[in-house]
Amino acid sequence: MKKLLKEYANSLGIEYIGIASAGPYYDLREILEQRIKKAYKSDFEEDEIEKRIDPSMTLEDAKSVIVCLFPYYVGNIESSNISKYTYGLDYHKIIAKKLEQIGEYLKGKINDFIYKAYVDSGPLVDRYLAYKAGLGFYGINTHIINEKYGSYVFIGYIINNYDFESDKAIERTCMQCKRCIMACPGSAIADDFSINPFKCRSYISQKKGELSELEKDILRKDNLIFGCDICQDVCPHNKMIKKTNIGEFKDNLIFSIDYDELLAISNKEFIRRYKNRAFSWRGKKILLRNFNIINNSS
Repeated sequence: MKKLLKEYANSLGIEYIGIASAGPYYDLREILEQRIKKAYKSDFEEDEIEKRIDPSMTLEDAKSVIVCLFPYYVGNIESSNISKYTYGLDYHKIIAKKLEQIGEYLKGKINDFIYKAYVDSGPLVDRYLAYKAGLGFYGINTHIINEKYGSYVFIGYIINNYDFESDKAIERTCMQCKRCIMACPGSAIADDFSINPFKCRSYISQKKGELSELEKDILRKDNLIFGCDICQDVCPHNKMIKKTNIGEFKDNLIFSIDYDELLAISNKEFIRRYKNRAFSWRGKKILLRNFNIINNSS
């Protein structure tokens, strides 16, 4: 069945697919508890640790987790003012559709198959799952690095009630050159494979409300008005990577947002034009705020 699963996933353009056990992941609990002690837990994360380490808290009869990588790199665009992961159409919708296709395929092959599929919004820690499923290894910047596609990958997973054989984690890390630590605009990355999200430029660019002067200074260190690619761009593991093999991430690309256009259109028109883009979820107000901060160097 695992062979059939991988063959079907490959037919959808999913080149890297692995299986993580259904836990509980007690080693992950220690990491999450340390993050809480350091006050590193962000409001984008699941509140309950038990839900983050135990798939059965989400699907009662969970026996394994199917994990898929979705590479999105299309090249370096010098004039871009948005993060690389937002160039294409909203990855949440593209990946969710593919995961559902896998789930429905397995329902047709396995009696009483039950599953729950997630991309970004799930309770589990997707990078940890990708590591457990043997799809990549950790970088100091906490990204998962794949040998072929580097760290420019999205991760989706399917908690399910079939006991697929687990894959083995890759027992290595990045080369630990620390270039990401030195280049990080907010000095958010530590050399113990942890990151303070509140100093992360990407997090700050998506944060609601008024920013502090320190946050504004961090934002001004690059021209991207949404997200941040710096720690990935300087990573040696990303130098010789392949571009995405997924067709949906190659079409309808946008590399920049125009300030004058944003200023001229209403919120309703912004949603109409950009609702299918990952950078649109915070609305045009946040983007305009970031534009104004970056363009005002004082």
